[in-house]
Amino acid sequence: MRLKILFVIFSFLLTTPLMAQQKRVRDHGIEPGILPPGPLNAITDVAGVKVGHYTLIEGDNIRTGVTAILPHGGNIFQQKVPAAIYIGNGFGKLMGYSQVEELGNIETPIVLTNTLSVPTAADALIDYTLEQEGNADVRSVNPVVGETNDGGLNDIRGRHVKKEHVLQAIASAASGMVAEGNVGAGTGTICFGFKGGIGTSSRRLPEEDGGYTVGVLVQTNFGGVLQVDGLPVGEELRKQKAAKGSGDGSCMIVVATDAPADARNLKRMAKRAMLGLARTGGIASNGSGDYVIAFSTAEGLRVPYDPESPLLEQQVLDNSAMTPLFLATIEATEEAILNSLFMAEQMTGNGRTVEALPVEKVVEILKQGK
Repeated sequence: MRLKILFVIFSFLLTTPLMAQQKRVRDHGIEPGILPPGPLNAITDVAGVKVGHYTLIEGDNIRTGVTAILPHGGNIFQQKVPAAIYIGNGFGKLMGYSQVEELGNIETPIVLTNTLSVPTAADALIDYTLEQEGNADVRSVNPVVGETNDGGLNDIRGRHVKKEHVLQAIASAASGMVAEGNVGAGTGTICFGFKGGIGTSSRRLPEEDGGYTVGVLVQTNFGGVLQVDGLPVGEELRKQKAAKGSGDGSCMIVVATDAPADARNLKRMAKRAMLGLARTGGIASNGSGDYVIAFSTAEGLRVPYDPESPLLEQQVLDNSAMTPLFLATIEATEEAILNSLFMAEQMTGNGRTVEALPVEKVVEILKQGK
């Protein structure tokens, strides 16, 4: 195992150019939106949420991985969280949608990976859930797995993601800073013709609006014409011949909040995430699988697997309290997507080289535009 880990690291160094440390959007003085981010500006600003990655880079053509998002650190099957899924464009293979739509909750970690590894990830999630203490009598599991197609840089037909990789991503999940760019499920992804990847961001509401936090994590692999902070950066880069065309693709968006929003209002939040994607220039093209998974970590809304009473007593936000959360979702999604681009690095794989976003040129365009 140690030799394989060393080989993976060595392969990564051989196939990835040495570059200066990437900086996030805000490190360049770009501050999308008006709401303040949380301390980490990440989905893990929502208390209890954990994120883990497994990055798989081997040889000349394996560039893929797994990202796991845990709504809380306990037994998620026994203490399910309210959730909703919104389909922006359904050219995708998200697993677990129908039960979330029907029951309004999630009972496993959320796993993101590549298109042809969805069944493997689902199998791993089932193993993980059945092995949890207290689940000895469980006979039905609804694994939630999202994907994007990383076949441009990765030998996707080789189906190199294995169950142990998924389980390692879950086991490594932690609070705190979240790795972004060419990691986990974003290892081989392409966005706006540039190297995409994993990105994250958060927003915190003022106390008068509840003081709630909204965090977003994205796996970016989609097309359109890039906009940064409202300016048509992609069009200007094309004029400078610094941008290549981008076609179909997909984007997975995971929205977390500590606000006591039920499944119905979580779906309304999920819909607003697509507005955040649009603010970056994404168009949800015909061949794009754009899905938003939203959940609440509010302990008062947990759904026990074996309730003591047939009646659940819950306090949920009124519709009138949702508007600030909608804005937070839009802004955090926009910035998470931009972070995925700013943090990604040039990558060669599967006979193709995809350049990183030319950040210095982007910053110069923004200065000129303002």
